[in-house]
Amino acid sequence: MGDLGFGQPRDGVMQMAYIVEDIRASIAYWTEELHVGPWFLLDSFTGRHPVYRGEPSRAEVSIAMSFAGHMNIELIQPKDGHPSVYRETLEQRGYGFHHFGVCTDDIDTAIADLEAKGLTLAFRAGVGSGGDVAYMDGGIAKPGMTELIEYTPGMDAGFTAMWRASRDWDGTDPVRPFGARPADAG
Repeated sequence: MGDLGFGQPRDGVMQMAYIVEDIRASIAYWTEELHVGPWFLLDSFTGRHPVYRGEPSRAEVSIAMSFAGHMNIELIQPKDGHPSVYRETLEQRGYGFHHFGVCTDDIDTAIADLEAKGLTLAFRAGVGSGGDVAYMDGGIAKPGMTELIEYTPGMDAGFTAMWRASRDWDGTDPVRPFGARPADAG
C-alpha cells in the first residue's frame, strides 16, 4: 500500500486529535512549549452532509492542524451546544484526546469492518479533499474514537503540504489559514 506523501504508512495511524477549550490558546501552547507549527486554522467546519448518530448534524467546530514529525496533530474546539461526537466526549471525559485518524482507501468497507468488530458509526461527513471522514466509536473503554479518513489525491496533497510547511518552519507566522472554505476541511 505504501506511504502517504508525508511519510506515514497509508494503512496506519496518521493523526492524533484533541478537543480543546480555546483553539488559539492551545495553538500557543503547542508552538511555544512544544515547538510544533505552523498551524493551519479553519475557523468554522461542519462538513458536507454531516450525520451524527443517524441524524443530520448542525454542530460547528474550529479545527487547527500541524505536524509533529510525520504525525498530524489536530486541535478541535466545539463552537456550539449542538449534539456531536465532540460534545459527547466532553461530557464523558472532558477536554483532551479525542481520536486516532487512520487513512482508508474504501471508507464503506472500513466502516463495515469496524462495525463487525463492535464499533459504532458515530459521525460521517464529506470533506474538501473529495472524500469522507467517519468517526467510529468503540465505547468508553477505548482511549478515543477512530476517525477513518478516506484517501484521495487531494487528501494526500493537502496533508503533505502542511507537513512540508512544518519541516521548514522557522517559528514565524505560526497561524495560517487552512486554505479551504468552512465546509471543506479535510
